[in-house]
Amino acid sequence: MGGFFGVASKQDCVFDLFFGIDYHSHLGTRRGGMTVYGENGFDRSIHNIENAPFRTKFDKDVKEMKGKMGIGCISDYEPQPLLVRSHHGTYALTTVSKINNLDEICSELFENGHAHFLEMSGGDINATELIAALINQKENLIEGIEYALNKVDGSVSILLMNQTGIYAARDRYGRTPIVVGKKEDAFCISFENFAYKNLGYTDYKELGPGEIAVITEKSCVTLAEPGEEMKICTFLWVYYGYPSSYYEGTNVENMRYECGRKMAKRDNVKPDIVAGVPDSGIAHAIGYANESGIPFSRPFIKYTPTWPRSFMPTIQSQRNLIAKMKLLAVEDLIRDKSLLLIDDSIVRGTQLRETTEFLYQSGAKEVHIRPACPPLLYGCKYLNFSRSSSEMDLITRRVINKLEDGNVTEEMLEEYANPESPKYERMVEEIRKELNFTSLRYNRLDDMLNSIDIDKCKLCTYCWNGKE
Repeated sequence: MGGFFGVASKQDCVFDLFFGIDYHSHLGTRRGGMTVYGENGFDRSIHNIENAPFRTKFDKDVKEMKGKMGIGCISDYEPQPLLVRSHHGTYALTTVSKINNLDEICSELFENGHAHFLEMSGGDINATELIAALINQKENLIEGIEYALNKVDGSVSILLMNQTGIYAARDRYGRTPIVVGKKEDAFCISFENFAYKNLGYTDYKELGPGEIAVITEKSCVTLAEPGEEMKICTFLWVYYGYPSSYYEGTNVENMRYECGRKMAKRDNVKPDIVAGVPDSGIAHAIGYANESGIPFSRPFIKYTPTWPRSFMPTIQSQRNLIAKMKLLAVEDLIRDKSLLLIDDSIVRGTQLRETTEFLYQSGAKEVHIRPACPPLLYGCKYLNFSRSSSEMDLITRRVINKLEDGNVTEEMLEEYANPESPKYERMVEEIRKELNFTSLRYNRLDDMLNSIDIDKCKLCTYCWNGKE
Protein backbone atom coordinates (compact mmCIF):
# COMPACT_ATOMS: atom_id res chain seq x y z
CA MET A 1 0.00 0.00 0.00
CA GLY A 2 2.29 2.77 1.24
CA GLY A 3 2.24 5.76 3.56
CA PHE A 4 3.46 9.36 3.63
CA PHE A 5 4.52 12.14 5.98
CA GLY A 6 5.07 15.88 5.64
CA VAL A 7 6.40 18.72 7.84
CA ALA A 8 6.25 22.52 7.68
CA SER A 9 8.36 24.18 10.38
CA LYS A 10 10.03 27.45 11.37
CA GLN A 11 13.18 25.43 12.00
CA ASP A 12 14.89 22.81 9.86
CA CYS A 13 12.40 19.96 9.38
CA VAL A 14 14.66 17.14 8.19
CA PHE A 15 14.94 15.31 11.54
CA ASP A 16 11.15 15.19 12.00
CA LEU A 17 10.60 14.27 8.37
CA PHE A 18 13.12 11.43 8.47
CA PHE A 19 11.66 9.75 11.54
CA GLY A 20 8.08 10.49 10.56
CA ILE A 21 8.55 8.66 7.26
CA ASP A 22 10.41 5.82 8.95
CA TYR A 23 7.40 5.19 11.20
CA HIS A 24 5.50 4.18 8.03
CA SER A 25 7.87 1.35 7.14
CA HIS A 26 5.22 -1.29 7.95
CA LEU A 27 3.13 -0.04 5.00
CA GLY A 28 5.51 -0.49 2.07
CA THR A 29 8.21 -2.75 0.70
CA ARG A 30 9.77 -1.24 -2.41
CA ARG A 31 10.80 2.43 -2.30
CA GLY A 32 11.43 5.21 0.18
CA GLY A 33 11.65 8.88 -0.73
CA MET A 34 12.27 12.32 0.82
CA THR A 35 11.97 15.80 -0.66
CA VAL A 36 12.72 19.02 1.22
CA TYR A 37 12.33 22.65 0.24
CA GLY A 38 14.83 25.22 1.53
CA GLU A 39 16.96 28.19 0.53
CA ASN A 40 18.35 26.31 -2.46
CA GLY A 41 14.99 25.07 -3.68
CA PHE A 42 14.02 21.40 -3.82
CA ASP A 43 16.31 18.56 -2.75
CA ARG A 44 15.13 14.99 -3.28
CA SER A 45 16.35 11.46 -2.62
CA ILE A 46 14.75 8.10 -3.48
CA HIS A 47 16.14 4.67 -2.56
CA ASN A 48 15.21 1.03 -3.02
CA ILE A 49 14.34 -0.39 0.43
CA GLU A 50 13.55 -3.99 -0.57
CA ASN A 51 16.60 -5.36 1.25
CA ALA A 52 17.45 -2.69 3.81
CA PRO A 53 15.59 -0.47 6.29
CA PHE A 54 14.57 3.07 5.38
CA ARG A 55 16.82 4.51 8.11
CA THR A 56 19.89 2.74 6.74
CA LYS A 57 19.31 3.87 3.18
CA PHE A 58 18.65 7.52 4.06
CA ASP A 59 21.13 8.05 6.88
CA LYS A 60 23.60 9.87 4.61
CA ASP A 61 20.92 11.95 2.88
CA VAL A 62 19.40 13.19 6.11
CA LYS A 63 22.78 14.59 7.20
CA GLU A 64 23.08 16.60 3.98
CA MET A 65 19.49 17.78 3.36
CA LYS A 66 18.29 21.11 4.72
CA GLY A 67 14.87 22.70 4.54
CA LYS A 68 11.92 24.01 6.53
CA MET A 69 9.34 22.01 4.58
CA GLY A 70 9.44 18.43 3.41
CA ILE A 71 7.38 15.45 2.31
CA GLY A 72 8.28 11.80 1.95
CA CYS A 73 6.89 8.32 1.63
CA ILE A 74 7.27 4.61 2.01
CA SER A 75 5.96 3.18 -1.25
CA ASP A 76 4.82 -0.33 -2.03
CA TYR A 77 5.38 0.14 -5.73
CA GLU A 78 6.37 3.34 -7.52
CA PRO A 79 9.41 5.61 -6.89
CA GLN A 80 8.28 8.90 -5.34
CA PRO A 81 8.01 11.79 -4.40
CA LEU A 82 8.22 13.20 -7.91
CA LEU A 83 9.38 16.71 -8.78
CA VAL A 84 7.01 18.27 -11.31
CA ARG A 85 7.47 21.48 -13.29
CA SER A 86 4.23 22.82 -14.73
CA HIS A 87 2.15 25.99 -15.17
CA HIS A 88 1.43 25.66 -11.43
CA GLY A 89 5.15 26.14 -10.84
CA THR A 90 7.46 23.44 -9.48
CA TYR A 91 6.07 21.11 -6.85
CA ALA A 92 6.86 17.79 -5.18
CA LEU A 93 4.16 15.12 -5.18
CA THR A 94 3.60 11.82 -3.39
CA THR A 95 0.47 9.66 -3.34
CA VAL A 96 -1.10 6.55 -1.85
CA SER A 97 -3.23 5.17 -4.65
CA LYS A 98 -4.74 2.34 -6.63
CA ILE A 99 -5.91 3.48 -10.05
CA ASN A 100 -8.18 1.00 -11.84
CA ASN A 101 -8.86 3.24 -14.84
CA LEU A 102 -5.22 4.13 -15.53
CA ASP A 103 -5.36 3.16 -19.23
CA GLU A 104 -8.54 5.15 -19.76
CA ILE A 105 -7.07 8.24 -18.10
CA CYS A 106 -3.89 7.92 -20.17
CA SER A 107 -5.89 7.77 -23.40
CA GLU A 108 -7.83 10.91 -22.46
CA LEU A 109 -4.64 12.75 -21.54
CA PHE A 110 -3.00 11.82 -24.82
CA GLU A 111 -6.07 13.07 -26.71
CA ASN A 112 -5.81 16.35 -24.80
CA GLY A 113 -2.20 16.84 -25.86
CA HIS A 114 -0.20 15.20 -23.06
CA ALA A 115 3.03 14.05 -24.70
CA HIS A 116 4.26 11.03 -22.78
CA PHE A 117 4.76 9.23 -19.46
CA LEU A 118 8.07 7.87 -18.23
CA GLU A 119 7.90 4.13 -17.66
CA MET A 120 9.13 2.53 -14.47
CA SER A 121 11.53 -0.41 -14.62
CA GLY A 122 8.65 -2.89 -14.83
CA GLY A 123 7.14 -1.11 -17.82
CA ASP A 124 4.22 0.38 -15.88
CA ILE A 125 3.32 4.03 -15.67
CA ASN A 126 4.14 5.68 -12.36
CA ALA A 127 0.74 6.32 -10.73
CA THR A 128 2.03 9.47 -9.03
CA GLU A 129 3.12 10.87 -12.40
CA LEU A 130 -0.38 10.18 -13.71
CA ILE A 131 -1.90 12.10 -10.78
CA ALA A 132 0.43 15.03 -11.56
CA ALA A 133 -0.78 15.01 -15.17
CA LEU A 134 -4.38 15.19 -13.96
CA ILE A 135 -3.61 18.05 -11.57
CA ASN A 136 -1.96 19.93 -14.42
CA GLN A 137 -5.11 19.74 -16.54
CA LYS A 138 -6.63 22.61 -14.55
CA GLU A 139 -5.56 26.22 -14.30
CA ASN A 140 -5.96 26.36 -10.53
CA LEU A 141 -3.95 24.02 -8.29
CA ILE A 142 -6.86 23.24 -5.96
CA GLU A 143 -9.18 22.58 -8.89
CA GLY A 144 -6.50 20.30 -10.28
CA ILE A 145 -6.29 18.30 -7.06
CA GLU A 146 -10.08 18.01 -6.90
CA TYR A 147 -10.13 16.91 -10.53
CA ALA A 148 -7.60 14.16 -9.80
CA LEU A 149 -9.55 12.92 -6.76
CA ASN A 150 -12.77 12.71 -8.78
CA LYS A 151 -11.22 11.21 -11.91
CA VAL A 152 -9.65 8.16 -10.27
CA ASP A 153 -11.60 4.92 -10.11
CA GLY A 154 -10.08 3.24 -7.07
CA SER A 155 -8.51 5.48 -4.46
CA VAL A 156 -5.94 8.23 -4.16
CA SER A 157 -4.68 10.43 -1.31
CA ILE A 158 -2.18 13.18 -2.06
CA LEU A 159 0.62 15.26 -0.52
CA LEU A 160 1.81 18.13 -2.71
CA MET A 161 4.50 20.61 -1.65
CA ASN A 162 5.40 23.88 -3.31
CA GLN A 163 7.11 27.01 -2.00
CA THR A 164 3.96 28.20 -0.22
CA GLY A 165 3.07 25.10 1.80
CA ILE A 166 2.10 21.44 1.85
CA TYR A 167 -1.28 20.53 0.39
CA ALA A 168 -2.97 17.35 1.60
CA ALA A 169 -5.97 15.76 -0.09
CA ARG A 170 -7.68 12.71 1.35
CA ASP A 171 -9.29 10.16 -0.98
CA ARG A 172 -12.83 11.27 -1.85
CA TYR A 173 -14.32 8.31 0.05
CA GLY A 174 -11.70 8.41 2.78
CA ARG A 175 -10.45 4.92 1.99
CA THR A 176 -7.09 5.80 3.54
CA PRO A 177 -6.48 8.25 6.42
CA ILE A 178 -4.76 11.61 6.62
CA VAL A 179 -4.14 13.27 10.01
CA VAL A 180 -2.60 16.59 11.00
CA GLY A 181 -0.33 17.09 14.00
CA LYS A 182 0.78 20.32 15.65
CA LYS A 183 3.56 21.53 17.92
CA GLU A 184 5.08 24.94 18.58
CA ASP A 185 6.14 26.52 15.27
CA ALA A 186 5.36 23.41 13.19
CA PHE A 187 2.58 21.35 11.61
CA CYS A 188 2.84 17.88 10.15
CA ILE A 189 0.66 15.68 7.94
CA SER A 190 0.70 11.91 8.24
CA PHE A 191 -0.95 8.67 7.18
CA GLU A 192 -0.41 7.24 10.70
CA ASN A 193 -1.27 9.42 13.69
CA PHE A 194 1.25 7.67 15.99
CA ALA A 195 4.11 8.66 13.65
CA TYR A 196 4.39 12.18 15.08
CA LYS A 197 3.73 11.58 18.79
CA ASN A 198 7.34 10.88 19.80
CA LEU A 199 8.41 13.92 17.78
CA GLY A 200 6.45 16.23 20.07
CA TYR A 201 3.32 16.77 17.97
CA THR A 202 -0.22 16.46 19.28
CA ASP A 203 -3.34 15.59 17.32
CA TYR A 204 -4.76 18.62 15.52
CA LYS A 205 -7.37 17.19 13.14
CA GLU A 206 -8.23 14.29 10.87
CA LEU A 207 -9.13 15.16 7.30
CA GLY A 208 -12.54 14.02 6.10
CA PRO A 209 -13.29 12.27 2.79
CA GLY A 210 -12.22 14.45 -0.13
CA GLU A 211 -11.03 17.25 2.14
CA ILE A 212 -8.13 19.38 0.94
CA ALA A 213 -6.03 21.33 3.44
CA VAL A 214 -2.76 23.23 3.35
CA ILE A 215 -0.24 23.49 6.17
CA THR A 216 2.52 26.00 6.80
CA GLU A 217 4.60 26.40 9.93
CA LYS A 218 1.85 28.70 11.25
CA SER A 219 -1.45 27.13 10.31
CA CYS A 220 -3.60 24.40 8.84
CA VAL A 221 -6.34 25.73 6.56
CA THR A 222 -9.11 23.74 4.87
CA LEU A 223 -9.41 24.65 1.17
CA ALA A 224 -12.09 22.14 0.17
CA GLU A 225 -14.67 20.88 2.67
CA PRO A 226 -15.03 17.13 3.29
CA GLY A 227 -17.78 15.09 1.68
CA GLU A 228 -20.49 13.20 3.51
CA GLU A 229 -19.82 9.63 2.29
CA MET A 230 -16.98 7.56 3.74
CA LYS A 231 -15.77 4.05 2.92
CA ILE A 232 -12.56 3.63 4.90
CA CYS A 233 -10.74 0.31 4.45
CA THR A 234 -11.60 -2.14 7.25
CA PHE A 235 -8.31 -3.97 6.67
CA LEU A 236 -6.52 -0.98 8.23
CA TRP A 237 -7.64 -2.36 11.60
CA VAL A 238 -7.48 -6.06 10.74
CA TYR A 239 -4.01 -6.14 9.16
CA TYR A 240 -2.29 -3.01 7.84
CA GLY A 241 -2.39 -0.77 10.87
CA TYR A 242 0.33 -0.67 13.49
CA PRO A 243 -1.01 -1.50 16.99
CA SER A 244 -0.67 2.09 18.22
CA SER A 245 -2.56 3.55 15.22
CA TYR A 246 -5.98 5.17 15.46
CA TYR A 247 -8.31 5.54 12.49
CA GLU A 248 -11.51 7.55 12.90
CA GLY A 249 -10.99 7.38 16.65
CA THR A 250 -10.72 3.57 16.91
CA ASN A 251 -7.42 2.04 18.00
CA VAL A 252 -6.01 -0.91 16.03
CA GLU A 253 -4.82 -2.99 18.99
CA ASN A 254 -8.08 -2.56 20.90
CA MET A 255 -10.13 -3.49 17.82
CA ARG A 256 -8.12 -6.70 17.44
CA TYR A 257 -8.68 -7.64 21.09
CA GLU A 258 -12.39 -7.16 20.53
CA CYS A 259 -12.29 -9.26 17.35
CA GLY A 260 -10.63 -12.11 19.21
CA ARG A 261 -13.09 -11.82 22.07
CA LYS A 262 -16.09 -12.12 19.73
CA MET A 263 -14.51 -15.10 17.96
CA ALA A 264 -14.04 -16.90 21.29
CA LYS A 265 -17.68 -16.35 22.23
CA ARG A 266 -18.82 -18.25 19.14
CA ASP A 267 -16.28 -21.10 19.37
CA ASN A 268 -16.63 -24.51 20.98
CA VAL A 269 -13.17 -26.12 20.67
CA LYS A 270 -10.98 -26.57 23.75
CA PRO A 271 -7.31 -26.41 22.67
CA ASP A 272 -4.39 -26.42 25.07
CA ILE A 273 -3.14 -23.00 23.97
CA VAL A 274 -4.11 -20.02 21.81
CA ALA A 275 -1.48 -18.40 19.59
CA GLY A 276 -1.31 -15.68 16.95
CA VAL A 277 0.64 -15.69 13.70
CA PRO A 278 3.26 -12.96 14.24
CA ASP A 279 2.67 -10.11 14.15
CA SER A 280 -0.82 -9.08 13.07
CA GLY A 281 -2.53 -12.18 14.51
CA ILE A 282 -1.15 -11.77 18.03
CA ALA A 283 -3.57 -9.13 19.33
CA HIS A 284 -6.56 -11.08 17.99
CA ALA A 285 -5.21 -14.15 19.80
CA ILE A 286 -4.79 -12.25 23.07
CA GLY A 287 -8.42 -11.13 22.86
CA TYR A 288 -9.51 -14.72 22.21
CA ALA A 289 -7.44 -16.07 25.10
CA ASN A 290 -8.66 -13.42 27.54
CA GLU A 291 -12.30 -14.18 26.71
CA SER A 292 -12.01 -17.98 26.58
CA GLY A 293 -9.67 -18.48 29.53
CA ILE A 294 -7.43 -20.70 27.36
CA PRO A 295 -3.76 -19.78 27.92
CA PHE A 296 -2.07 -17.55 25.35
CA SER A 297 1.33 -18.80 24.26
CA ARG A 298 3.97 -18.16 21.61
CA PRO A 299 4.81 -21.55 20.08
CA PHE A 300 6.78 -19.89 17.35
CA ILE A 301 8.67 -16.62 17.16
CA LYS A 302 9.32 -14.36 14.20
CA TYR A 303 13.00 -13.67 13.67
CA THR A 304 12.72 -9.87 13.55
CA PRO A 305 16.41 -8.82 13.50
CA THR A 306 16.59 -9.50 9.76
CA TRP A 307 13.00 -10.29 8.74
CA PRO A 308 10.62 -7.50 9.78
CA ARG A 309 7.34 -7.50 7.89
CA SER A 310 8.19 -4.78 5.38
CA PHE A 311 11.13 -6.67 3.85
CA MET A 312 9.18 -9.11 1.70
CA PRO A 313 9.95 -9.92 -1.95
CA THR A 314 7.30 -9.04 -4.50
CA ILE A 315 7.51 -12.46 -6.21
CA GLN A 316 5.00 -14.80 -4.56
CA SER A 317 7.20 -17.92 -4.53
CA GLN A 318 9.94 -15.96 -2.75
CA ARG A 319 7.40 -14.50 -0.31
CA ASN A 320 6.27 -18.00 0.65
CA LEU A 321 9.85 -19.10 1.32
CA ILE A 322 10.68 -15.99 3.34
CA ALA A 323 7.48 -16.33 5.37
CA LYS A 324 8.59 -19.83 6.32
CA MET A 325 12.16 -18.77 7.13
CA LYS A 326 10.92 -16.02 9.45
CA LEU A 327 9.27 -18.38 11.94
CA LEU A 328 11.22 -20.33 14.55
CA ALA A 329 9.54 -23.08 16.56
CA VAL A 330 9.53 -23.34 20.34
CA GLU A 331 9.06 -27.09 20.29
CA ASP A 332 8.37 -27.50 24.02
CA LEU A 333 5.25 -25.37 23.53
CA ILE A 334 4.12 -27.36 20.47
CA ARG A 335 4.87 -31.03 21.09
CA ASP A 336 1.75 -33.09 21.90
CA LYS A 337 -0.33 -29.90 22.16
CA SER A 338 -3.66 -28.93 20.62
CA LEU A 339 -3.12 -25.43 19.22
CA LEU A 340 -5.61 -22.77 18.17
CA LEU A 341 -3.92 -20.39 15.78
CA ILE A 342 -5.25 -16.98 14.73
CA ASP A 343 -4.04 -15.21 11.60
CA ASP A 344 -5.34 -11.88 10.30
CA SER A 345 -6.71 -13.46 7.10
CA ILE A 346 -6.35 -16.25 4.55
CA VAL A 347 -5.60 -14.98 1.05
CA ARG A 348 -3.98 -17.67 -1.11
CA GLY A 349 -3.59 -20.09 1.79
CA THR A 350 -0.07 -21.15 0.86
CA GLN A 351 1.72 -19.58 3.82
CA LEU A 352 -0.77 -20.76 6.41
CA ARG A 353 -0.72 -24.30 5.04
CA GLU A 354 3.07 -24.34 5.34
CA THR A 355 2.86 -22.88 8.84
CA THR A 356 0.44 -25.65 9.82
CA GLU A 357 2.71 -28.33 8.39
CA PHE A 358 5.59 -26.71 10.27
CA LEU A 359 3.61 -27.08 13.52
CA TYR A 360 2.71 -30.72 12.81
CA GLN A 361 6.36 -31.47 12.08
CA SER A 362 7.25 -29.84 15.39
CA GLY A 363 4.96 -32.29 17.20
CA ALA A 364 1.57 -30.52 17.32
CA LYS A 365 -1.37 -32.87 17.96
CA GLU A 366 -4.05 -30.56 16.49
CA VAL A 367 -4.00 -27.20 14.68
CA HIS A 368 -7.26 -25.24 14.73
CA ILE A 369 -7.23 -22.17 12.48
CA ARG A 370 -9.25 -19.01 13.19
CA PRO A 371 -8.82 -16.18 10.63
CA ALA A 372 -9.65 -12.82 12.20
CA CYS A 373 -11.73 -11.72 9.22
CA PRO A 374 -14.36 -13.42 7.00
CA PRO A 375 -13.44 -15.34 3.82
CA LEU A 376 -12.01 -13.05 1.13
CA LEU A 377 -14.23 -13.49 -1.92
CA TYR A 378 -13.20 -10.49 -4.05
CA GLY A 379 -9.87 -8.93 -4.96
CA CYS A 380 -9.48 -5.44 -3.49
CA LYS A 381 -10.36 -2.66 -5.95
CA TYR A 382 -9.36 0.22 -3.73
CA LEU A 383 -6.04 -0.54 -2.05
CA ASN A 384 -3.13 -2.74 -2.98
CA PHE A 385 -3.93 -5.33 -0.32
CA SER A 386 -3.06 -7.98 -2.88
CA ARG A 387 -1.66 -7.25 -6.33
CA SER A 388 -3.20 -10.45 -7.66
CA SER A 389 -3.59 -10.77 -11.39
CA SER A 390 -6.81 -12.72 -10.90
CA GLU A 391 -9.41 -13.33 -8.20
CA MET A 392 -8.65 -17.02 -8.77
CA ASP A 393 -5.52 -16.39 -6.68
CA LEU A 394 -7.88 -16.33 -3.69
CA ILE A 395 -8.30 -19.79 -2.18
CA THR A 396 -12.01 -19.12 -1.68
CA ARG A 397 -12.59 -18.48 -5.38
CA ARG A 398 -10.61 -21.55 -6.41
CA VAL A 399 -12.63 -23.73 -4.03
CA ILE A 400 -15.94 -22.16 -5.11
CA ASN A 401 -15.02 -22.64 -8.76
CA LYS A 402 -14.36 -26.32 -8.06
CA LEU A 403 -17.57 -26.77 -6.10
CA GLU A 404 -19.65 -25.11 -8.82
CA ASP A 405 -17.86 -26.76 -11.78
CA GLY A 406 -16.73 -23.36 -13.05
CA ASN A 407 -20.24 -21.89 -13.26
CA VAL A 408 -20.06 -19.18 -10.61
CA THR A 409 -22.58 -16.32 -10.51
CA GLU A 410 -22.87 -13.22 -8.33
CA GLU A 411 -25.94 -14.75 -6.69
CA MET A 412 -23.87 -17.79 -5.72
CA LEU A 413 -21.12 -15.58 -4.28
CA GLU A 414 -23.71 -13.83 -2.15
CA GLU A 415 -24.66 -17.22 -0.69
CA TYR A 416 -21.01 -18.11 -0.10
CA ALA A 417 -20.61 -14.84 1.83
CA ASN A 418 -23.45 -15.77 4.19
CA PRO A 419 -22.01 -17.62 7.23
CA GLU A 420 -25.35 -19.33 7.88
CA SER A 421 -25.76 -20.82 4.39
CA PRO A 422 -24.98 -24.43 3.35
CA LYS A 423 -22.71 -23.13 0.55
CA TYR A 424 -20.61 -21.23 3.08
CA GLU A 425 -20.22 -24.36 5.21
CA ARG A 426 -19.18 -26.43 2.18
CA MET A 427 -16.61 -23.83 1.14
CA VAL A 428 -15.08 -23.63 4.62
CA GLU A 429 -14.89 -27.41 4.89
CA GLU A 430 -13.18 -27.69 1.49
CA ILE A 431 -10.64 -25.06 2.48
CA ARG A 432 -10.05 -26.87 5.79
CA LYS A 433 -9.33 -30.14 4.00
CA GLU A 434 -7.15 -28.56 1.34
CA LEU A 435 -5.00 -26.74 3.91
CA ASN A 436 -4.95 -29.67 6.36
CA PHE A 437 -6.36 -27.86 9.40
CA THR A 438 -7.95 -29.77 12.27
CA SER A 439 -10.80 -27.26 12.20
CA LEU A 440 -11.45 -23.92 10.51
CA ARG A 441 -13.79 -21.17 11.62
CA TYR A 442 -13.68 -17.64 10.17
CA ASN A 443 -14.63 -14.49 12.02
CA ARG A 444 -18.08 -13.24 11.03
CA LEU A 445 -18.47 -9.96 9.14
CA ASP A 446 -21.03 -8.59 11.60
CA ASP A 447 -18.79 -9.37 14.58
CA MET A 448 -15.75 -7.85 12.90
CA LEU A 449 -17.58 -4.64 12.00
CA ASN A 450 -19.03 -4.39 15.52
CA SER A 451 -15.44 -4.43 16.81
CA ILE A 452 -14.85 -1.04 15.11
CA ASP A 453 -16.50 1.82 16.94
CA ILE A 454 -17.71 3.83 13.93
CA ASP A 455 -20.85 3.67 11.78
CA LYS A 456 -20.87 0.47 9.73
CA CYS A 457 -21.95 2.38 6.60
CA LYS A 458 -18.56 4.15 6.69
CA LEU A 459 -16.56 0.90 6.39
CA CYS A 460 -15.60 -0.70 3.07
CA THR A 461 -16.43 -4.43 3.02
CA TYR A 462 -15.98 -5.09 -0.70
CA CYS A 463 -13.39 -7.88 -0.40
CA TRP A 464 -15.74 -9.92 1.81
CA ASN A 465 -19.18 -9.36 0.28
CA GLY A 466 -18.65 -7.45 -2.97
CA LYS A 467 -20.58 -4.43 -1.68
CA GLU A 468 -19.09 -0.99 -2.17
